[in-house]
Amino acid sequence: MAGIPKRKTSLTLDADALDRAKELEINVSAVAEAALLKAIAEARQKKWVAENAEAFAAQAQWHEHNGHPLADIIAAPGGSSWNN
Repeated sequence: MAGIPKRKTSLTLDADALDRAKELEINVSAVAEAALLKAIAEARQKKWVAENAEAFAAQAQWHEHNGHPLADIIAAPGGSSWNN
């Protein structure tokens, strides 16, 4: 099984933080990669929400006008609020 392709890059980091990480045997590359992947996921989610905001607003307006189509069977907390 082949590993994920990696590419070298250059980062500018706080020298003291880098020294402390080295003392604690923290894999800076792994931490940076994990943080980057998390930031990518958060940015993608934020972008998706923004791109679909109009649809969410339309759905909320429809529900406000017509009620939720499953209101009679919603058992979750707040389910009764759909029965307006």
